[in-house]
Amino acid sequence: KVHMSFNDLEIQTIKNSVGSLCDRKTNPALLDELRLDYVIEKQSVIIQEIRPSWRDKNQSIHHDLAKLTYVKSKSQWSLFWKRASGKWQRYETAQPKTRLDELVNEIELDVHGCFFG
Repeated sequence: KVHMSFNDLEIQTIKNSVGSLCDRKTNPALLDELRLDYVIEKQSVIIQEIRPSWRDKNQSIHHDLAKLTYVKSKSQWSLFWKRASGKWQRYETAQPKTRLDELVNEIELDVHGCFFG
């Protein structure tokens, strides 16, 4: 995981909030078949579904589910979901929040089926 844009405290907050969600949504019995994890890219945390490629079991397919983007100047996180077109779209029912865990909760609830179908 690349941690260039966040300080140590922010990294720990991401790990506690997003990492915990990934752990809760990953069935330990199916760890080799399907798991959730996250990557940090610049000012965003991207939650991904990871599964083995059906062509080559030694390769993994990473499917982006959600993106949490931090705007430092506003001290706010925004939540995005990925459309079928591959474009990120703001998750409109969740306003930007100062607390990351509030948006992680929105992902877990997935009221509109945007993240987990």
